[in-house]
Amino acid sequence: MNKAVGIIPARWSSTRFPGKSLHLIAGKPLLRHVWECCRRAKNLDALIVATDDMRIARAAFDWGAEVALTSARHQSGTDRVAEVARNAKQFAFVINIQGDEPLIDPYLIDRLVEKLRAGRKIDVTTAAHRFKNVAEASSPHQVKVVVDARGRALYFSRAAIPYPRNPSKIKYLRHQGIYGFRRDALLQFVKWKPGPLERAESLEQLRALENGVNVHVLLTKHGSPGVDTPADAEALERKLARAKGRTRPR
Repeated sequence: MNKAVGIIPARWSSTRFPGKSLHLIAGKPLLRHVWECCRRAKNLDALIVATDDMRIARAAFDWGAEVALTSARHQSGTDRVAEVARNAKQFAFVINIQGDEPLIDPYLIDRLVEKLRAGRKIDVTTAAHRFKNVAEASSPHQVKVVVDARGRALYFSRAAIPYPRNPSKIKYLRHQGIYGFRRDALLQFVKWKPGPLERAESLEQLRALENGVNVHVLLTKHGSPGVDTPADAEALERKLARAKGRTRPR
């Protein structure tokens, strides 16, 4: 059994952007942009939208997505993904894909699957890239990660890590919130209670490190912008319009 499934958790409620998943960007719901990018990944044997909201479920079903209805009690997208994975025993690997990153690179998804297949001692994979603007590393809204010589995560933080004794030599890594799990590791992960580091930083991925899990970080040249606010959606729409203009035949 070597199959991989991509699961996109989606919900309606959002403090800063209610209804974000179905907000239209360039004529398509945000979630559909994500789904269409993921469909181009070659290493996924299935792709599922996981939601507890019938508005999202109906919309996703209408554009052809496979949909799994989940409990409304989940505290995180990982919990929602795990509920679906618990019943999907035919898959060895589960890719947890953020539902608000409409420009997610399908090749990155393929790399996460390949890493899990190749590394039997790797239970979790994720991704990171260098900050283009070093000043952004000081923002608590941007999650940083430091890795060892083998590409394993040493720590994730909202603080700028490592401390810059010589700022000119620091290469900060921005964590990208996509995860590849061995199915058994995912089901174990959601059973653990949040530890002191996770509670302090409010970063779920620290739960893996606190429990001794090997988290491998794939380094990429760039990340994909997330959509957290209506302003982000407007900025993305302008970006897509410019890209369409450049590719329009003359």
